[in-house]
Amino acid sequence: MASHRRPKQPSRARVTVLTATAAAAVALTSQAANAAPSEKPSKDEVKSKVDKLYEDAGRATDRYNGAKEKQEKLEKEIGELQDKVARGQEDLNDLRGGLGSMASAQYRSGGLDPSVQLFLSADPDDYLDKASTMDQLSGQQVEALKKVQEKQRTLAQERKEASDKLKDLADTRKELGKKKKEVQSKLGAAQKLLNTLTAKEKQELAAKEQRASRDAGDRVDLGKEAPASQRGQAALSAAATQIGKPYVSGGSGPNSYDCSGLTQWAYNQAGVQITRTTYTQQNDGPKIGRGELKPGDLVFFNSLAHVGLYAGNGQVLHAPKPGAVVRYESMSTIGSFQFGVRI
Repeated sequence: MASHRRPKQPSRARVTVLTATAAAAVALTSQAANAAPSEKPSKDEVKSKVDKLYEDAGRATDRYNGAKEKQEKLEKEIGELQDKVARGQEDLNDLRGGLGSMASAQYRSGGLDPSVQLFLSADPDDYLDKASTMDQLSGQQVEALKKVQEKQRTLAQERKEASDKLKDLADTRKELGKKKKEVQSKLGAAQKLLNTLTAKEKQELAAKEQRASRDAGDRVDLGKEAPASQRGQAALSAAATQIGKPYVSGGSGPNSYDCSGLTQWAYNQAGVQITRTTYTQQNDGPKIGRGELKPGDLVFFNSLAHVGLYAGNGQVLHAPKPGAVVRYESMSTIGSFQFGVRI
């Protein structure tokens, strides 16, 4: 006979949990339906954020340039030290060869001096420090052994110096990689923001940038201010020949530039060597205020994130930012002026 059991009723606790869950789901659905969609930033807001990211990228680029400059300097110093060590080793081998010749002569003439025999089989440092052995050597042998000892000590010091610089170089290369990633991250974030704009908005921004570059090249009024020096005038004239060339992070010419790459290149053309980054260029000459600026002076903006060349009448010749080209621009539109530096 089939059994007839009553269906098991859900417990009161289970009913309560299911009811609460259903209510929460309804509430969340209602909130999602009523929530206003996230507001898309305006073209001007995007431009402002992108400009800030470009400024940050400029600082990161400067630190990257500094690490790169240090790497190149270390590589050059290490190469010179290694060449020096190699030449020193050749000299040491020649000195030891001379001692060997003296030992051979002594042997042929009646026996090898015990002190020379000791030297040829062990490090001479300890044995030269013992005054008793000095009496056993001829004047010529003493002089030769002292030269060997001095050369050995010099070589040991140079090898240690080269080893220390190689460690420093390894650390610098790691730092260089980190700075490069930081630059790429900032530029990537800026591009991501730009990608939120419509095609029309992108065209409007690009057209505005092109007008700024064209107007700066064709219509800028530099006034008639006298340069502070011939080298300043020469640097400014050299930079003017680069108008229209693109800004590229890390660019140092002659095909593209970042801000400090342009100023360094311009002064190099004037026969003056200045450093590579804004953080070091600020120390390449005496600092001056805005009222003292003359054409050819370096001008720094935005907490040392940017540098250009003062061109006269409140205009700056500089490599502005990604997507722009070398051009003249009013100081009032570049950012917060810090100070000038006269080279």
